[in-house]
Amino acid sequence: MPEWAQNPWKPNPWFESVAVAQARARKRLPKPLYGALVAGSERGQTVADNQAAFAQLGLLPHVAGAHAERSMGRVVLGQEVSLPVLISPTGVQAVHPDGEVAVARAANARGTLMGLSNFASKPVEEVVEACPRTLFQMYWTGDRDVMVHRMQRAQKAGAIGLIATLDWSFSMGRDWGSPEIPEQIDLKAMVRLAPSVVTKPRWLRQFGPRHLPDLTAPNLAPPVPGGGWGAAPTFFGAYYEWMTTPPPSWEDVAWMRQTWADISGTPFVLKGVARVDDAKRAVDAGVDAISVSNHGGNNLDGTPAAIRLLHPIATAVGDQVEVLMDGGVRRGSDVVKALALGARAVLIGRAYLWGLAANGQAGVENVLDILRGGIDSALLGLGLSSIDELAPETLVVPDGFHVS
Repeated sequence: MPEWAQNPWKPNPWFESVAVAQARARKRLPKPLYGALVAGSERGQTVADNQAAFAQLGLLPHVAGAHAERSMGRVVLGQEVSLPVLISPTGVQAVHPDGEVAVARAANARGTLMGLSNFASKPVEEVVEACPRTLFQMYWTGDRDVMVHRMQRAQKAGAIGLIATLDWSFSMGRDWGSPEIPEQIDLKAMVRLAPSVVTKPRWLRQFGPRHLPDLTAPNLAPPVPGGGWGAAPTFFGAYYEWMTTPPPSWEDVAWMRQTWADISGTPFVLKGVARVDDAKRAVDAGVDAISVSNHGGNNLDGTPAAIRLLHPIATAVGDQVEVLMDGGVRRGSDVVKALALGARAVLIGRAYLWGLAANGQAGVENVLDILRGGIDSALLGLGLSSIDELAPETLVVPDGFHVS
């Protein structure tokens, strides 16, 4: 007798939507860890609007004349991808012991690009090995010499591009309280967090007693004489460096772009653009691409949903740079809506983290497959043969939706 017949109620590791992945992540993870994945800043207005705005956009399907085959491949940042969904860089991924390496393997298996945060828990060398098409992400932290060392390390590891994320105002003060994140997982921290962790034995068991989550940032380790890298700073040590670094100017953006061009010659993406005038300044600074983003609602609360900002920005600069979008994507139809409004591709963050928490590498692949299936269904219903045929006229857009 097959196993499913013996116990038909045994949980299926496959899930059918990102919402189910989120529910499984919530069930599996300790409360502080799950809270870190869903939290926005302040009242959570922006993180809520990122999803709500997609629901305001409609699709008008055809009843006949659909195409039997539909294409969703595209060239993004000079790379052919099998679907227009990229992995957005997110910080320490301690929801699973393989962390960013598992995500990179999933991205590689599904034919898309991996974005790696410089606050990641795994070194860039391991991640690029798992997914050769990895983009390295940097904040504006440390002095210029420090940043050059980090760029050089990423280039040497084989990164195919650099993402500069500069939209950060350190605006926190969550109305529901911020989750506790320890400086490091030591005996004191384990005792303090035991009540929330002991109720999640499956999560703890996958790490094992010798492999507790590492809350350091290895990609921010300083170089040492003779080659190699020193001790990685803790997450909060890295955060302190970030907080105490003066914010960048547009001249700094141009310097960062030119320095990366000199070191690598691969694409430079400016992430966090929310205004048309900033998009034009980014073009003047020489960037290859911009990502329309509000940091997933974790930045300045009250910033409009990224999808509301997209079309005016794409109209203004889309013929000069590639325009990506990041924020609130949960379904393949969301991807279709973003592409119709001018995005070359979208990036996802929370969606794949929930997949990672729910089922490791296979869970991330599951999320990408869900989005692929949703894109295909939307194209089928709309009577289109390719994502290249998507346009604003494809959508039902309410008056006043776009924000410029």
